[in-house]
Amino acid sequence: MKTLVLNIDRDDDFGRKAKIKSPILGIKNNINAANQLGQVDPEDSDVNAIFSAISTYNSLVKDKKNVEIATICGHINVGFKSDEILANHLEQVIKETKADNVILVSDGLEDEYIIPIIQSRIKITSINRVSVKQSHELEDTYYRILKILDDEKVQKQFILPIALVLIVWAFFTLIGMAASGFGAILLTLGVYLLIRVFRWEKNIAIMWNEIKSGFLTGKLSIYTYILTILILIVFGFFAYTNTNFKSDIAIIPFLSFMKNMVWGIVIAGIVAMFGRVVDIYVKDKKAPWNYWIVPFSLLAFGFISYAVARAFDNALRDWPNNFYEGPFLTLDFFFYTITGILIALMGIVSYHYIKEIHMNQSKEPEIEKQKTKLLDES
Repeated sequence: MKTLVLNIDRDDDFGRKAKIKSPILGIKNNINAANQLGQVDPEDSDVNAIFSAISTYNSLVKDKKNVEIATICGHINVGFKSDEILANHLEQVIKETKADNVILVSDGLEDEYIIPIIQSRIKITSINRVSVKQSHELEDTYYRILKILDDEKVQKQFILPIALVLIVWAFFTLIGMAASGFGAILLTLGVYLLIRVFRWEKNIAIMWNEIKSGFLTGKLSIYTYILTILILIVFGFFAYTNTNFKSDIAIIPFLSFMKNMVWGIVIAGIVAMFGRVVDIYVKDKKAPWNYWIVPFSLLAFGFISYAVARAFDNALRDWPNNFYEGPFLTLDFFFYTITGILIALMGIVSYHYIKEIHMNQSKEPEIEKQKTKLLDES
């Protein structure tokens, strides 16, 4: 029977701080990892945990037990992603060591959340939770709190939302809109929580890097995206100032707003698409025909949405006392609707026609290559 002394680093302190790749297998590698992390951050609790695992390993070796030691690391985003990484590393360690049971070593309850994952793959015979001896004096507590706040993971999870709240509240206070500041704070926290829940941090980081590289390399799409946002803001203010908010019917203001906003959405979409198409053409040296149908779809959406929103806005003026169907029978309604449908049909037909030509052109070099190969063989 072979025993595995397993140390858990769920938030990957070894990888982030000491640049050590997981899994860490063998006594020599674990000692080196402990020394490297100890030199980078000697007060990290994972240093105590790995030395405890090493001590447990040495004790078992003295008792002439068949034993191996390993440390597996997860990810700074503790949760599904880190646990998935830990599960993969655990299976790799079990396969390499051929262990039958595990002595689990961790530095806290956070690491022990993956116990069910470990139990589903191998038997756990013992759990050793490492606690660092601490002074209870006020100065020592204050010092340790400062050290905790200096941790990157703690900063992202706790300091960042507090900083956002303070910035938003201070901004609205400076412009004399303290009453609106509370609503802005709730909005900011709501957006932050959505980003955390759906784990969009990586996507936002990629988007931010693209924006920076766009400014440095002169991508047209960066400027068209900025222009798109400005167009939406201008049309948003225009739609807001021309919206009928006096109606008791909740849907009337919405229809009125959409009626005035729809062409802003269409123009903004076309501008954003234009910048994207130019960038793709410059980068790949060929026309991105997949975007051909987009302007047709946007224009069709604009004509039909404007006609429907305006017709419903006029038809529901006296609702619920009366529903006036006249706006749906006017020449303008038929003109806008039919125009939108015709534009959509033109887009669909021309897109399939261009797509077929483009596919044939892309296949011609391959066909010529096959012909040449057949002629050479004959």
